[in-house]
Amino acid sequence: MASEIDLQTWQRAVAGGIPSELPQHPGITSGIPHAPKRNHQLQPAEKRLALENALRYIPAMWHETLAKEFLAELENDGHIYMRRFRPTYRMYAHPLEHYPCRCKQAGVIMLMIQNNLDPAVAQFPEELVTYGGNGTVFQNWVQYLLVMHYLSEMTDHQTLVMYSGHPLGLFPSHPDAPRVCITNGMMIPNYSSKTNYDRMYALGVTQYGQMTAGSYAYIGPQGIVHGTTLTVLNAARKYLGTQGPTIPGRVYLSAGLGGMSGAQAKAGTILQGISVIAEINEAALMKRHRQGWVTDVARDLPTVDRLVREARAQQRSLSVGYLGNVVDLWEHYAQLAERGEHVVDLASDQTSLHNPYGGGYYPVGLSFDEANRMMVENPALFKEKVQESLRRQVRAINTCCQHGVRFWDYGNAFLLEASRAGAEIMNPTGSGFRYPTYFEEFMGDIFSMGFGPFRWVCTSGLESDLLETDRIAAEVLTSLMEEARRAAHLEADFRTRLIQQYQDNLHWIQQAHANRMVVGSQARILYSDERGRMAIGLAFNQAIKEGRLTAPVALSRDHHDVSGTDSPYRETSNIKDGSQFTADMAVQTFLGNGFRGATWVSLHNGGGVGWGEVMNGGFGLVVDGTDDAARRAAAMLSWDVNNGVARRAWSKNECARYAIARAMDADPNLRVTLGEKVAANVLDALHL
Repeated sequence: MASEIDLQTWQRAVAGGIPSELPQHPGITSGIPHAPKRNHQLQPAEKRLALENALRYIPAMWHETLAKEFLAELENDGHIYMRRFRPTYRMYAHPLEHYPCRCKQAGVIMLMIQNNLDPAVAQFPEELVTYGGNGTVFQNWVQYLLVMHYLSEMTDHQTLVMYSGHPLGLFPSHPDAPRVCITNGMMIPNYSSKTNYDRMYALGVTQYGQMTAGSYAYIGPQGIVHGTTLTVLNAARKYLGTQGPTIPGRVYLSAGLGGMSGAQAKAGTILQGISVIAEINEAALMKRHRQGWVTDVARDLPTVDRLVREARAQQRSLSVGYLGNVVDLWEHYAQLAERGEHVVDLASDQTSLHNPYGGGYYPVGLSFDEANRMMVENPALFKEKVQESLRRQVRAINTCCQHGVRFWDYGNAFLLEASRAGAEIMNPTGSGFRYPTYFEEFMGDIFSMGFGPFRWVCTSGLESDLLETDRIAAEVLTSLMEEARRAAHLEADFRTRLIQQYQDNLHWIQQAHANRMVVGSQARILYSDERGRMAIGLAFNQAIKEGRLTAPVALSRDHHDVSGTDSPYRETSNIKDGSQFTADMAVQTFLGNGFRGATWVSLHNGGGVGWGEVMNGGFGLVVDGTDDAARRAAAMLSWDVNNGVARRAWSKNECARYAIARAMDADPNLRVTLGEKVAANVLDALHL
């Protein structure tokens, strides 16, 4: 632990804002992943505007020096990161008590921001990218300095307004208002195109916040590992007929270990199965290996084969990170399948295909460095290579699936981009794609029942606090499961599914510590429904009040949740009334959370499937042992789930109808509109 004088020096640096003297340039750190150059294609007048936009943050006395430096960044990086102002102190989530702040809630947000930029957590930390290739916390380092300064001075009668990374300022509000209100990438709909994004990001006027990157709520790859585990587990149950919470001897194949996708390898070992994950970026692969999320590294295909065969023979869990291109891996397994050797059971892909030509997908036949150069020097050829690679990958997938492999799209726009590349991805016997999405196939009904990725962060930084929250959550789930077993009045199939969810999630939380998932802050992910989230949040608040937890807890969730995201090819792909292309749900969730007591709220254009393809929002809610925190948690957590369940019920999802009816029974103040079922013969008679 740092000495008191070191702590004071750090506190002054964190709260100081833009320094009074021009800092020495810290350089670009070698040995860590860096973002590829962004393709902005700005014209000279637009470059001038980008520089003017950047320099307005900077004292005028430094403009002449920094104008040349910022232009060099724009030319070399495709974006002005203001690297000179990157802090030299170590970036990580400190204990809450260390943060220099007048308002405890602001201190929690400072902690969450630093966790998002921790090199152990972030994909490209020096370019302020947390995950997904372009999921950005801020556009530049001066924005970071200003935000931390504002938060250090904020009172609970102020709200910090954030426009796509830009701190507009502190505005008067009140204690129940959000301390921070964030929007990322909000566009006039007609201008929400990828080309416009590249241009406006280079100009410094918008950013791609992904989901939890721009909302300061990322908790490392753990943030998606529970959902990934549930997806693979339910795929095995559906396709392979497995029972119970594990899949020993079964092989899962995919790609991507850089950001959220890093969860795939861990999910395989949690399920006691075998996962083989391709990753082209050696730095990203070795980072996951050091963190224990990948058990073995293979640099060639014979090594992959040997490791998998040994693990299958011994029925032991294994996660192999293959340093190479996923297309080579798929073509290898296609050749084995045609020779009669069945290796892979389940498969998907988690490359960042929402950004296929900007570093989200690397074409076969090129090294990582060669691809990064071509991306900038010859983007047209790079696009051709990506699309050729997708066609080859799909051919190999089709061959493997003809021999028993089950493949699904993981919501990363794989099917969409493969179709745009002309791959044989469309259903040959009807409309639509040849393969399902994971949401339609496995997770849609789980969300419709109200279960989704709830999260929390122990701001003390103590593992002992995290263990206590695990114990509390397990108690809550046990109680809810017993209540569901006694609820004979519930529809039989819904009740069976409800009990299964509680069982799966109880098993998860009981094994969470042993699975060693913490990267960065002391955080946890747990799929939970409205009753579970409310009960857990209130129980945490009571534990803080009684001293069983030593510091406040920040509650949050992935935007990829019951109510948080409108995305017609992912989170709302099972909406069947034609409204899957509307975004009322995500916007209403954002608004409702804001006036029900959330500590911070966010609304984003873009997410896992791409700019202009999705609207999503999130929140953070601090519980600190006070009656006010309990009141806010009860109001906000109920709305945050039930808004989405009600919308899904209105769109004719049966699980959602049962779930919202159960919620209305529990709360007399909740009344939602339930549609009447329309008999098919009524419409058949119209001969439409």
